[in-house]
Amino acid sequence: MPSHPRSSRLRRGLLAALVAASVAVPVAGAASPAAVPAPAPNVHGPLRGAAPGDLAERYAGTRADIVAAERAASRHGDRGRAAALHAMADPDRHFLAFDGRDGGRGVEVFGDLARAERIAVLVPGAGIGVDHYWRLRNGSLALRQELGERSAVVAWLGYRTPETVSPASVTSGRAAEAAPELVRFIRELTRLRPDARTTLLCHSYGSVVCARAAHGLRVAGIVLYGSPGTGYRNAAALHTTATVWAGRAGGDWIADVPHIEVRLPFAHIGFGTDPVSPAFGAETFAAGSGGHSDYLKPGSVPLRNLARIVAGTAGSAETPGEHHA
Repeated sequence: MPSHPRSSRLRRGLLAALVAASVAVPVAGAASPAAVPAPAPNVHGPLRGAAPGDLAERYAGTRADIVAAERAASRHGDRGRAAALHAMADPDRHFLAFDGRDGGRGVEVFGDLARAERIAVLVPGAGIGVDHYWRLRNGSLALRQELGERSAVVAWLGYRTPETVSPASVTSGRAAEAAPELVRFIRELTRLRPDARTTLLCHSYGSVVCARAAHGLRVAGIVLYGSPGTGYRNAAALHTTATVWAGRAGGDWIADVPHIEVRLPFAHIGFGTDPVSPAFGAETFAAGSGGHSDYLKPGSVPLRNLARIVAGTAGSAETPGEHHA
């Protein structure tokens, strides 16, 4: 059956906008502000172990790297970046890794990683960086609270995320750069904590990153939420033994992004099959009626269901169409 003319026009219009954004790369790049300078980190490489002493030593070392980056940002005159880094350097915060260069990277732990039986690794999407890191932190704190004791949440800002509205956000280049780093981190984590149940929670563009990394990961679940697509036709194409989950909130604008993939001489635009569609073949869960940034909102349906998936009690998760009592 042919598609409705209005729907077809909308899809063509959105596609045209994506193409226009992709060819604007040189202009957008020229208008970008210079990166805030930061020294190379002193702490790098794999962890020696996950015992409390090993982790404490690591956290102290990365804190020193954050302080050094804060000083560099202050000398550069970027008070906003300096303030963000000052908050990250709080002695009560725990970073496994930090690199302030090229926009900044960080891996923060919420909870007791040494004793956690359930570990959730959050992979953020577009628009999340050091300057807006509080968004990822707030969601991580809410999930840790929902999960309760014997759990840990890891906020993995291990890649250069694209701007929300940018050519990079509609192509897989950043995901291709990030995927090997995510594979390395998850392999290290599972080596250190082999008995813990580890789940990847992948928001928005982060789902493109997780899909790229999926075949190299030994995790219990891969959850795609608020996803524009993955760049793969279906869940089977991810070649993973993990259970693949997908959810999208009723008020999420990402639903209006056309699920197409266009191959151009200089880029592939779009990410193909909608992960919540039957054609993709993922397990689906109810994600409430919120917006694109509401999945980890305290007390929300998606937060409750994401926690159930992480805990391995997903049989009690609400599915789309059900109403929570």
